[in-house]
Amino acid sequence: MTSYDQQNSTVELTLQREDLRMKTKYAIVFICIVALVIIEKESNILSRVSDRLIQRQMPQQQDFSNITQKGSLMALKMLLSRLSGTRRDSSNFSEEEEEEELDDSGTYSYAGGRKHVLLLATTRTGSSFVGEFFNQHGENMFYLFEPLWHVERMLTPAAEANNGTLLSGIYRDVLQGLFLCDFSPLEKFISPPPQDHVTPSLFRRESSLSLCEERVCSPVIRDVFERYRCKSRRCGPLNLTLASESCLSKQHHAIKTVRVHQLDTLQPLVEDPRLDIKVIQLVRDPRAILASRMVAFSSKYHTWKAWAQNGQVPEDDEEVKRLKGNCDHIRMSAEVGLSQPHWLRNRYMLVRYEDIALYPMQKAEEMYKFAGIPFSSLAREWILKNTQTTQKASGIYSTQKNSSEQAEKWRFTIPFTLAQVVQRVCGPTMKLFGYRFVNDEMTLTNKSISLLEDRLFN
Repeated sequence: MTSYDQQNSTVELTLQREDLRMKTKYAIVFICIVALVIIEKESNILSRVSDRLIQRQMPQQQDFSNITQKGSLMALKMLLSRLSGTRRDSSNFSEEEEEEELDDSGTYSYAGGRKHVLLLATTRTGSSFVGEFFNQHGENMFYLFEPLWHVERMLTPAAEANNGTLLSGIYRDVLQGLFLCDFSPLEKFISPPPQDHVTPSLFRRESSLSLCEERVCSPVIRDVFERYRCKSRRCGPLNLTLASESCLSKQHHAIKTVRVHQLDTLQPLVEDPRLDIKVIQLVRDPRAILASRMVAFSSKYHTWKAWAQNGQVPEDDEEVKRLKGNCDHIRMSAEVGLSQPHWLRNRYMLVRYEDIALYPMQKAEEMYKFAGIPFSSLAREWILKNTQTTQKASGIYSTQKNSSEQAEKWRFTIPFTLAQVVQRVCGPTMKLFGYRFVNDEMTLTNKSISLLEDRLFN
């Protein structure tokens, strides 16, 4: 064969290979187009099914079908873009760029969508007060106050026997259901059990404006033992089916709880693609917490009161060990959040109660911005009204207080001896959050000396 013939043969072979490659590419593109058309037709069916599921109070399945549909479309679009050569090589992407690509696809984008806020705290940290920042947002907010109380009440003995691991998983599952507007996981722990999804026994129902709206109120019960007063009206037993419908109609959801002690147990909840969860951890000076608990829970803290009178505290006592354990849990959760692991990136915020008490409007705006929720005029008005009041607090759970005075009040109620104990067993926690130690009683009660370091956490 001559060199001329060899060249012709090589060219012909190259053309055949190129022709085969193009045919293969077009075949794949055709298959993708057919698949997109099929999915488009199926989306109409999914939409009709979703509507039926909503009517049956099954929001979880509805959300999942929507995500599945979007995920399939995204995968096919990515394949098409790769075939056409329009998508960049993913190996050159930074983590931030990859996240932007996911957001652009619509699969994990929540811009303008439903937001979920989980306010984590411990007792006597001002969580009821801070929770009102979201409760008072207006008609677009569905807020729940301490729904996990029911779980704790029923399972605490068993949980203690299992070192708390039982409770943490159940807490997470119940929170997941509530954020998805499914009250059935919570119903299992309400005592007495709801009848036909109706209960008169939901803990502190009146603390949630969403559960006091006309749409969720059963017919009025007019007798001297009426149990609830909601927004100056009286409601009968709570219909949880109606509450679920109300929840589904709201743009944003918020839950306040003091019963989740380990932030890392919430990872599956935060990673749920059906939710856009932002976690706000509220902390307070441990000395102030102890002083407040001694007043609010007098019968449970009689041992501390006895120590305050005789001036001696046995640091090997179970009460002191419990205080240390509480401080350690708070600190470890904060350390997890502040380290910004991948599952919490841009989803965790640490706030000190003292900063909120001193600058309530500024901190409220920061929390709303972090959550991605517009700061409503109703919330703003409530904060103005309830942080500068001169009225005496009506109870231990009152949210009408002069907030700046509340931030320092504890310094005059706790004996220096007890403050020293807290500083010894909760020292690492205090240092992390920027609370200054005191070395004598004069410093403790001198309000001109701030015990709060300037600190930025996020």
